[in-house]
Amino acid sequence: MALRERFSTWPPVVLDGALGTELERRGVRSDLPLWSTWALLEVPEAVESIHREYLRAGAEVITANTFRTQRRTLARADVPGLEARAAALVELAVSLARRAIADASRPTWIAGSAPPLEDCYRPDLAPPSAEAWREHCEHAANLLRAGVDVIAVETHNTIAEASLAARAAAQTGLPFWVSFVCAGGPRLISGDPLSRALDAVRDAGPLAVGVNCLSPAEATACVPTLARSGLPFCVYANADRANADRANAEPANADPAADEYVAHARRWLDAGARMIGGCCGTGPDHVRALVNEITK
Repeated sequence: MALRERFSTWPPVVLDGALGTELERRGVRSDLPLWSTWALLEVPEAVESIHREYLRAGAEVITANTFRTQRRTLARADVPGLEARAAALVELAVSLARRAIADASRPTWIAGSAPPLEDCYRPDLAPPSAEAWREHCEHAANLLRAGVDVIAVETHNTIAEASLAARAAAQTGLPFWVSFVCAGGPRLISGDPLSRALDAVRDAGPLAVGVNCLSPAEATACVPTLARSGLPFCVYANADRANADRANAEPANADPAADEYVAHARRWLDAGARMIGGCCGTGPDHVRALVNEITK
């Protein structure tokens, strides 16, 4: 079954939870700029293990560890020659996910993450359009060659860069979704209305649009706008604002229990969400609780 076909059936698709913060929780080196990419360099088996735990929890989409494997990020790291290994690291990340799902007893898909080229909480750092287009095309091509099933254009904070990343994903021929990070209601961190952002990526033909990497309450505030878009939508929020310090912001939610997270997710499902999962701070327990909620 193709993922696009799965999106049209009931129940909604269950995405996995966080990878970066789950690696941090397990003591894996995660300092910037590489963050979760350190695990590919030092303990790739930890990445595969987390993927397997999400599968056991019931996730249908496993997101490969490609969140910080773009050439721009690798060039900033104090690791000689790392910039030239962008394609190889994407291939490694996808192969770890592919190994994890090899024995899955149900249809399972691998998403390749395609986030902003700079900090997800700093729209002011977004690169010029020509640079962004070139680099998002390179990353999308790396994901295609590595064999992902779908591209997650995720955690975007500006309309301009999200539109370019969506176009880059579209030209691979793979399905893709586009998800934004918002704050203070249905507005991107850049201040742009979420409704305008959704309209801007519509013509690229996304499988879905959504929000991620925001508190559950903030996500819930965005759901009416997502529902009004007329597009299939997804939500995968944080269990807390684990990375909010990178935006010089105060945490918005302090690690609610999985059942509290699911209480918000029920509102997303009631509004018509076609895919739900978790972002920073969530783990296998959150995914298991989501699956139980959907299938009860």
